Amino acid sequence: MNSATKNLENDHVYILRLIDVMEIVTSTSRPEISDLETIVNLIKNYADGSHHAKEENLLFPLLAKRGFSLQQGPVAMMLIEHTQGRNFVRGMGEGISRYKNGEENAVPDIFDNMNGYITLLRNHIAKENNVLFRMADNVLDEKDHQILLDGFAEVETSKGLSTEYLKGIEKLEDAYKIK
Repeated sequence: MNSATKNLENDHVYILRLIDVMEIVTSTSRPEISDLETIVNLIKNYADGSHHAKEENLLFPLLAKRGFSLQQGPVAMMLIEHTQGRNFVRGMGEGISRYKNGEENAVPDIFDNMNGYITLLRNHIAKENNVLFRMADNVLDEKDHQILLDGFAEVETSKGLSTEYLKGIEKLEDAYKIK
C-alpha cells in the first residue's frame, strides 16, 4: 500500500541530503552567497513550504481526529520543532543579508543557525520516522492514507514541482562533491 507516512519519509531523504550539504558549507571559510541563498530557499519552499505544510495542514489535524493531542505528546513536539527550525532559517536569512552587505562577521552567525538547524532536523526526522509515523500507521486506515496522499499531491502541485527542488539539492551536492 502506498502510504502517507512513506510519502513524508521520502521527503526526509531529500531534506537529509540538503542537511549533508549544509554541514559541508559550514566547514568553508568563505561560503558562496548564492549557495547560502539557495539553501535557505530550498528549506523555505521544500522542507517547510511543502513538507511541513503536508504535516501541519493535513497529517496532524487528521491525527488529532484519531485521538492525538496537539497540545502535548509527539505531534505537539513536532510543531514546536517546526517553529524552532523556522527561527534558525530566519537567523540564516538575516545573517546572509548582513554578509551580502559586506559584514564578514555575519558568517559565524549564519553557521551557528545552520548548525542548529542541522542538529534539530536530524533529530526531528529520526523522531518522525521511528516514532510518530509508526504511531500514525497504527491509527490510520487505507482510506485515511489515500485522503492524505490526495491532499499531499495538491500541496506539491501548489508549491511548485518537487523535482525543481530536488534538482536544486543535486546541484548543491555536485558543487560540494557529495555522492
